[in-house]
Amino acid sequence: MNKIIAVENNLNPVKEYLTARGCKVVSVESALHSPVHAVVLSGSDENLMGIQNIKTDAPIFNASGQSPEEIWNQIQDLEQST
Repeated sequence: MNKIIAVENNLNPVKEYLTARGCKVVSVESALHSPVHAVVLSGSDENLMGIQNIKTDAPIFNASGQSPEEIWNQIQDLEQST
């Protein structure tokens, strides 16, 4: 099953990397209305956008200071631990 990952709009390298690995990448706003496997935020503008108020059962990853590959590895590690 392909993972559905919500990614903040300004994280294009992350979007491209996850898409190349077979993930369906959707907007963070989509996480408010439909289930996703994970949410990836930049961490820099959470308070300005109000994203910290997202209510989701999915794990939320902060992309600040991490490469797209590091984020992907964290998502994979989470899946393997469940």
